[in-house]
Parts: sequence; C-alpha cells; structure tokens
Amino acid sequence: MDLSQNSSASAANANGGITQTNEQDESKQNLNLVINSIDKTLGNLHQLHLTVSSFNVASQLPLLQRINSLVTEFDTMQKLADKCNIQVPMEVVNLIDDGKNPDEFNRDVINSCIAKNQITKGKTDAFKGLRRHLLEELDQAFPNEVEAYREIRATSAAVSQIESFINSATL
Repeated sequence: MDLSQNSSASAANANGGITQTNEQDESKQNLNLVINSIDKTLGNLHQLHLTVSSFNVASQLPLLQRINSLVTEFDTMQKLADKCNIQVPMEVVNLIDDGKNPDEFNRDVINSCIAKNQITKGKTDAFKGLRRHLLEELDQAFPNEVEAYREIRATSAAVSQIESFINSATL
C-alpha cells in the first residue's frame, strides 16, 4: 500500500469512527430518554397507587387523569424504546423471571472467560516450550542454520516495528 492509499484508508477509517461515535452518542441519548420515561412511569404508578388506596367519589377525576398520564407515558416509553438497540441475553431475562439477580449471569460469563483464558494460556505456553525445545535440538544439529534463522527473525521484527511506528505516525 503506497502513501496515498494509506492516507485515504486512514481518512475512511476516521470518517467511519465519527459515524460510529455519533451512533453511540445517539444510542446513549435514546437510552437516557427511556430511563427518564421509566422514572416518570414509576412516579405515575406511585401517584396512582396513592389515589386508588384513598379512593372516594371526589377522587374519580384525578384517578382518570393519572390513568391517562400513565397510558401516555407507556406509549412514549414504547416509542423511545423502539429507537434503542439494546439486546439482553435470554439467560438474563430467565434469571430475572426466576427472581434471581442478573449479576449472577455476569459472574458466570466472567468465570467462563477466565477458565477459557487459562486454557488458552496453557496451550500458548506449551507451544512456546515446544518451539524453544525444537530450537535447542536444531541448534545442536544445525548451528549455522539456526543462527541465520535467528538473525532473520530479529531483522524481521525490527522492520515490523518500524512499519507499525510509521503507520501510527501517519494516522
């Protein structure tokens, strides 16, 4: 990739980053609007509960007004929620339905990730050990070739670091 292609790819990446950031900001704003609507709904429910618990004939009109405001707020909440793109795993919904804390799901997922990470680390360490052992065996059998291999690897690593530095500097 020449310099002009690299700079155009950087510009495209930067524009995509801006679009993604705007989408994230809009999503956060929509979520905040839904949260505010939920708070209003809870307030309306509390007022409705107070009105119903002390109901008399004179409080019929305030009761109807509170029911209408609750229905209106539910409608608003639904419209706002349609704009939010939030996906909740079914396991979390099932835990909530069972009366359990949804943080249990998070804990289980994190513990599963930790276990998989340990397995992967073990495999990586085993391959590193195998590589080291093979290089030792090859060094005993073919010392000149192994020395040439190590020089090539060192040169390749240095070039790779220089390229990554140049690419990060041009962004």
